[in-house]
Amino acid sequence: MSLFDVYPLYDVTPIKAQDVWVYDSKPTKYLDLYGGHAVISIGHSHPKYVENLTKQLGDIGFYSNAVHNPLQEALGERLPVQSGCPDYQLFMCSSGAEANENALKVASFVTGRKKVVAFNNSFHGRTSAAVAATDNPKIVAPINAQQEVEFLPLGDLDALAGVLAKGDVCAVIVEFIQGVGGLDISTKEFYEGIDKLCKQTGTMLIADEVQAGFGRTGRFFAFQEYDVQPELISMAKGMGNGFPVGGILIHSSIDAEFGMLGTTFGGNHLACVATLTVLEVLEEENLLEHALRVSDHFKARALDFPQIKGVKGRGLMLGIEFDFDTSALRKQLIYDQHIFTGSAKNKNLIRILPPLTVQNVHIDQFFDALKIELEKL
Repeated sequence: MSLFDVYPLYDVTPIKAQDVWVYDSKPTKYLDLYGGHAVISIGHSHPKYVENLTKQLGDIGFYSNAVHNPLQEALGERLPVQSGCPDYQLFMCSSGAEANENALKVASFVTGRKKVVAFNNSFHGRTSAAVAATDNPKIVAPINAQQEVEFLPLGDLDALAGVLAKGDVCAVIVEFIQGVGGLDISTKEFYEGIDKLCKQTGTMLIADEVQAGFGRTGRFFAFQEYDVQPELISMAKGMGNGFPVGGILIHSSIDAEFGMLGTTFGGNHLACVATLTVLEVLEEENLLEHALRVSDHFKARALDFPQIKGVKGRGLMLGIEFDFDTSALRKQLIYDQHIFTGSAKNKNLIRILPPLTVQNVHIDQFFDALKIELEKL
């Protein structure tokens, strides 16, 4: 076998996709309620997205960050304003892990410290410091484990205060809605308390919005549900609607220096057009508001199922929790009902992360299929 075999694969081979639908070679039509790990924000093969990237590829697809890129400059103007973060500057990279890696690096540069605080069930990526700050020892190699990271219970402000009081923490990194960990959300008091403690101790607060950002929760960023101002905001996934894009928004109180950060592929012409198109479609189609409306419908439908013990998350970053391992149920949904859903560290949870263009009729199709499969168990 020529591929390094690290992915357990479902026996599905997509060859085409349109909006919320994925097609294999047979062709079988699948309803995509997972969006390829929350990546598809404005729908597969959105016509404006295809048109803009095709045109850009015909002009110039890539050149280095050693020259001016007007598209990157335009994105640096538009993204902070549209996201409601006008006091931030943009640095672009190519993935969520890279975004968190750079955010942690900036925090360490600014504070002169190296220790990081993360939370139980966190997931921040698979690279050096990002994976060390991920609460999954199975994916942390010895070379990553040399990073100094302390994990705390989500919601324990007293524990955080005690750690930050020592003055050696460069950053607290937190998902305001945990993704892979299982859609857990703490309290308003906790999140706003983190921000206050960080400000008091000169610690950088990193909001990991890699999965939750770009409108998925009904706000542009999940942290905007609270009175919080992170120093650094990491982004990826829905940012490029499938094109590999990542970035961090850096508060204007942090000064840039030549050589502080760098990237070969980040912020290339195609990446910028992909992100600018996502921003345009999010606004034109009112997808943030739409996400909240569809979310309400989803939660109402879930009430009809006594097997569902709870609905977690916000907007279209949702999880439905059962009192049994859902692995077999998810396979039935894929193979028998042709619906993609997602798993989580919490084995009793099914994650729902569809394109933000999903409609109530698609949610109804899911619950109708779920009813059929639950009756088989």
